[in-house]
Amino acid sequence: MTPREVLALCRERDVKAVDLRFTDLFGAWQHFTIPVARLSEDVFEDGIGFDGSSLRGWQEIHESDMLVLPQAESTFIDPFTALSTLVIVCDIQDPLTREDYERDPRNTARKAISYMKQTGIADAAYFGPEAEFFVFDDVRFEQTTNSAFFHVDSVEGEWNRGRESKPNLGHQIRMGGGYFPVPPADQLMDIRNEMMQTMVECGIDIEGQHHEVATAGQSEIDMKFQDLVTMADQVMAYKYIVKNVARRHGKTATFMPKPLFGDNGSGMHVHFSLWKDDDPLFAGGEYAELSEQALHAIGGILHHAPALLAFTNPTTNSYKRLVPGFEAPVNLAFSKRNRSAACRIPMYSSHPNSKRVEFRCPDPTCNPYFAFAAILMAALDGIQNKISPGEPLDQNIYQLESGEDTPALTPGSLDEALDALERDHDFLTRNDVFHPAIIQTWIAYKRQQETDALRLRPHPYEFCMYFDA
Repeated sequence: MTPREVLALCRERDVKAVDLRFTDLFGAWQHFTIPVARLSEDVFEDGIGFDGSSLRGWQEIHESDMLVLPQAESTFIDPFTALSTLVIVCDIQDPLTREDYERDPRNTARKAISYMKQTGIADAAYFGPEAEFFVFDDVRFEQTTNSAFFHVDSVEGEWNRGRESKPNLGHQIRMGGGYFPVPPADQLMDIRNEMMQTMVECGIDIEGQHHEVATAGQSEIDMKFQDLVTMADQVMAYKYIVKNVARRHGKTATFMPKPLFGDNGSGMHVHFSLWKDDDPLFAGGEYAELSEQALHAIGGILHHAPALLAFTNPTTNSYKRLVPGFEAPVNLAFSKRNRSAACRIPMYSSHPNSKRVEFRCPDPTCNPYFAFAAILMAALDGIQNKISPGEPLDQNIYQLESGEDTPALTPGSLDEALDALERDHDFLTRNDVFHPAIIQTWIAYKRQQETDALRLRPHPYEFCMYFDA
C-alpha cells in the first residue's frame, strides 16, 4: 500500500482518526492519535514530532525531539475504537540528521535483513512464531514494604472443581490436560474464534487456533510465516488484539511466561527459514532432509543461545518456565520431531518449501524485532563460520543419565543470560545491526530494574519455608 492508497482508504472507510504506533526498546507498543485531516502524503516523508526522552531507554532530556514516520504498508483499521480509526506502524528518525534512530527496534530488524543480503547468503528470511497466552477471569497482585501476593483465577482452573458457585458446572481442565479438548471443557473457543477473526480482518494470515496444555485458559493462535519485519509488526498487533478481545468479554489476557505454579508456561516457538532467488536454503540431503547451511544455522543458534536468551527470554519470569526436567526446552541440542530439544526440525511435510528450523526457547514477553533479528544474526554467524551443531539427539533428552552425552543447558536466570550477552555480542553488532547502545542499555536496565529489583524483595514462599526458623 502506498501513502496515496492509505489516504484513499481513509476516505473509503470514513476514517476520523489516525493512530501512530511504534515499539519501544523493551517491546511495548506506544501510540498517539491525530485527526485524519492532519494525515497527508507529506507526513509519510516529513514525519511528526514527539518527545523521545519520556520513553524507557531512549533519549536524554537535552536531545528529546524525535520523529515518527508512518509506514504505509502496515495500516489496518482499529477493531476496538468507538471512533473509526486507522492504525499505522511507524519508524523513528532523528529530526536533525534524518537518520533512522539506532535504538528503534524496527530499524534493528530492517538492518538485520540488510546485513543478510549483503553477506550474499540469502535474500529472504521468514519467521513463524507460535505465541501462547493465558486468558484469566480475575487477577490481583501487589508488592509493598510489608506484603506481597498475586492471585489469578479462571473458570477453567482445576482448583475451581470444588467451588460453591451454585451452579458449578464442572468440566474444569486438569493440570496439564488442556491440549485440544472440545467444549464444554474448552470454555474459550468463541473468544479465540473472535480473536482469530479480528486478526484476519486486520490483515494477519492465520493458520488456526486451539487451547493449549495448561489449565486455566492457556491458548494459542498460529500466524502464517512472513518476512522478519512484517512478522514482528504482526506479533505486536497479535498481542494487542488478544488483550482487547479478552477485555471486551470481561476477561484479561497475559503473555507472562509462567503465571501458574505446577503447570505449563507460555512459550513462543519460533520457526524460521532462509531463502535465495525463491529457493529454500534449508532443504537438502543431510540429517532430517536439511541442507548443510541449515545445520550450520542451527550450530550458530545453539552456540550463541545463552546470549540470545537475553533478548528472546528477557524477563526474570522467563526462567520460571525454562527449568530442567519439565517440558520446556532447556537442552541446547537439535533433533527432528523431538520437543525436548532447543532446536527442532518439524517433519510434517517432506516438501522442500516447508523445511525450517524451530527454536523452542523464546517466550512472548520478548521484543519481536530484537528477538527475530538476534536469531537471524546467530544463524548467519553459524553459516559464515560453519559452526557444527553436534550430533542430533533423537531420544527423550530428559531421560538421559547424567554424563551420557547430555547437552549443555540454557541459562538458569536472566542474570546468567545478561552475563552471556555481555561476553558474547559481537555477532549482533556486525554492520551495526544491533547498535552498541542497545546492548549496553539493555543489560544495564534489565539488571537495575528487573534482576536487582526482584533480588531485593522477600518472596511469599520464603515465609512458608523460613518463618519458623
